[in-house]
Amino acid sequence: MTGPLAKGALVQFLPTSPPTPLVTVFQYNPENMIHTWTQREPVGKPGVESSNPQAVPGMPGETFQFTIFLDADDDLVSPVPPLQQAAQQWGLGPRLAALEMLLYPVGSAQLAGAQAVAGLIGTASAALGLPSGAPTWNLPNSTVPIVLFCWNVTRVVPVRVTTLTITETLYDRDLNPTHAQAQLSLRVLTPTELRAANPAPGTAAKLAMVAYERTLKIRGAWAASSTLSAPASITGQLPH
Repeated sequence: MTGPLAKGALVQFLPTSPPTPLVTVFQYNPENMIHTWTQREPVGKPGVESSNPQAVPGMPGETFQFTIFLDADDDLVSPVPPLQQAAQQWGLGPRLAALEMLLYPVGSAQLAGAQAVAGLIGTASAALGLPSGAPTWNLPNSTVPIVLFCWNVTRVVPVRVTTLTITETLYDRDLNPTHAQAQLSLRVLTPTELRAANPAPGTAAKLAMVAYERTLKIRGAWAASSTLSAPASITGQLPH
């Protein structure tokens, strides 16, 4: 293998217009990754109340679990001045904070702005006499940011960071962590979930839906190509 190794990353989108990406590049890619799928059973008994044993409620659940390793010593000799300066002052503090913030709700000021817009929309709807059943989106008290897990060009999926466990192993004289491991669990968000986040054009939710659909399309094409060369010894046994 020649050339630089591609790096994985987590991309957080701030709720601005257009969405502002904050990219957290993995200092080192994880050595391995657990990729899990689950398929929920339909409501009721499969094949009885649903009348179809193949019935499913939607896309399968999908999760990623992996551990990334962080080392401030490499940043100290980095040719990128901001990385070098940050490591000198705070060790791995900035890198760890970038991961931690993926689990925190977006700023209250941003949510207040969104709620104000929603209020204006509601007022305008009433003034125009629009029916109360018109499509609306409830704004929760707080929301975590839209995040994309980027592994390579063929695997970019919207995720929610469900757990983050950081093990700090070495410190500098000011007790800034200089070596650490971060265990991450990510749950892939399905189109159904993203539609509840109001994926209007130009929003982070819309970008997330595009990423999901593109990755699914690539996966489907790969799966189809792998079955084209099925041996006759197998196809000959199929019912016809």
